Amino acid sequence: MRFRLTPRDTTIIDLLVQAGNALVEGAELLQAVINAGPDDRPDLLVRMRDAEHACDDIVHATKRKLNSTFVTPFDREDIFSLASALDDCMDNMEAAADMLVLANPARLPDGVETQLAVLQEQARVTARALPRLHTMEGLEEYWVEINRLENVGDDAWRDMLAELYSGAYEPLELLKVREVIDALEDAADAFELVSHHVETIAVKES
Repeated sequence: MRFRLTPRDTTIIDLLVQAGNALVEGAELLQAVINAGPDDRPDLLVRMRDAEHACDDIVHATKRKLNSTFVTPFDREDIFSLASALDDCMDNMEAAADMLVLANPARLPDGVETQLAVLQEQARVTARALPRLHTMEGLEEYWVEINRLENVGDDAWRDMLAELYSGAYEPLELLKVREVIDALEDAADAFELVSHHVETIAVKES
């Protein structure tokens, strides 16, 4: 780790950790929305939106702190990019829940459960990794695992696409399901982007 002559304010890292913890709640709420019946989903979606707003508040606080701090723990641009990517994870999960309620498909492919499991584990792994920004230790295993999980989710998404276009779905139902699984795939991709920003920081700080 690079030796520093000036102390650094670690409040920014603490805020990033808070955002990571918020993603765990978001992934759990997303699963609740998808597994609920159609009548129960709107109320759960309200909770999902509340969680998204709370994550927004944390990310905005991070950016305000970044703008008011003279000595930052890492490169300012990298911190901004990481905070924005964390926000995108929650936004994409909320979008998936919203799309499910709006489209209301009659059924979802089994692969959606795999996508949900991937997102929940990505959120947990991210939340465990972000505190390590204080020391920069043990981060490589984080981005390797996130990449592995994203590949699992991508395989499930591709298998579902093959199922969708096999003739088993009516055209309108196909479109509804496609919107949902694409939103879930976008969320998994967003978690991988977070890991890329963490890797960038770790490489610069090594």
